[in-house]
Amino acid sequence: MPSVKLDFTHRFVPAQGEGASRPALLLLHGTGGDENDLLSLGAALAPGAALLSPRGKVLENGMPRFFSRLREGVFDPREVEARAHELADFVVAARETYALGSAKPIAVGLSNGANIAAAVLLVRPEVLGGAILFRPMVALEPAASPDLRGTRVFIGAGRQDPLVAPPETERLRGLFEAAGAEVELNWASAGHGLTGADLAAAKRWLG
Repeated sequence: MPSVKLDFTHRFVPAQGEGASRPALLLLHGTGGDENDLLSLGAALAPGAALLSPRGKVLENGMPRFFSRLREGVFDPREVEARAHELADFVVAARETYALGSAKPIAVGLSNGANIAAAVLLVRPEVLGGAILFRPMVALEPAASPDLRGTRVFIGAGRQDPLVAPPETERLRGLFEAAGAEVELNWASAGHGLTGADLAAAKRWLG
């Protein structure tokens, strides 16, 4: 089988000190972000852990994303699935290139980045060890439910989020739980942006 190239523009920060015993974090930015956006967030969540941060390949009015949208909250599931496989292949290649060890990376995604992380879990469940999903929605429902037993998922939702209604958040949780994942849903009194409470809850969950 031919090796997969590291075909995403990305940043890699090697593990340091006690962080070497932690799984690497796969950092996935929101719309308009890039490979630098979530590095400080990753360092705060898991001090010393290796950080892998790719830039989304799709441009929307010049703003990077991990997959396109037809309109707000509406996506082409075939494209989302193809982009999820593309990102999963990158993660597999990066684990070998950067010698990330046997522990599967934990995805940390914000908005569009959270959505692609969720899609990867649903179509390539063997690639990630778990995920922290900030302000996600359902971008893809797989034809068959994957086996996510033993996989932990943290969902950070905002009660006043204008883009993601609470029923949408609950629908995503249901997809993961039906697949056997252990899901923690944390509600913040916030909109679509992150708060200190979100970060504290995610860090506690990560351990």
